[in-house]
Amino acid sequence: MIALLLALGSSLAYGCADFLGGLGARKAHVLRTVMIAAPASLVVELLLWPALGASFSSGVLAWGAASGVASAAAFTLLYRTLAIGPMNVLSPVTALVSAVLPVGVGLAQGEHLAMAAMVGLPLALAAVVLVSAGRGASLARPSRTALLLASGAGAAIALQLIFLHQAPSGSGVGPLIVGRAVSSAVTLAAAAVMFHRLGEEKPAYVLSATAGILDSVAKPAVPVRRPLR
Repeated sequence: MIALLLALGSSLAYGCADFLGGLGARKAHVLRTVMIAAPASLVVELLLWPALGASFSSGVLAWGAASGVASAAAFTLLYRTLAIGPMNVLSPVTALVSAVLPVGVGLAQGEHLAMAAMVGLPLALAAVVLVSAGRGASLARPSRTALLLASGAGAAIALQLIFLHQAPSGSGVGPLIVGRAVSSAVTLAAAAVMFHRLGEEKPAYVLSATAGILDSVAKPAVPVRRPLR
């Protein structure tokens, strides 16, 4: 029951974070949104450090850094995807890709799905399809570019989760801290390089920061080394 509640809370936080990040990216260049969201998420992980603990072995640093690169890509692709919409179609596509890839990797590594998961996963995938095909979906068909961005965002999210899963057991929020630090550095560096192409629109500071905070709050609810079974 506790695991179920944590999963529901994590899903709610992720959903709110994605919605707010997408709104923020509609008001300014997506990098302006991510360069606020990523550092805000790092602050949350640092605040959680005393409560949840953290270790920083070589494995934590390596897998955390890999997850950070994937996180920077996920932030950018996802918020750009939701900025060009429609959210009710593209968000489920992203969720579908990000759910299937980690399960596939886990199965390839020898893990097994419990009976409840074998029944629940197809139902979850069917729910995603039904949500994306709901009323109004035919009136707002996404472009091929939007679908590619959504798939790319889902793949980046999946890679982030897969890399975090490889981090040593008992490392607490160490991999998340390293990942958020790397994603913040990558995002800020990209923004600096592309500064003259970001436009003059000011970012939505509150929306962007809240999106990053909620994204970080969602992750500690899912243990880093949790198997499929």
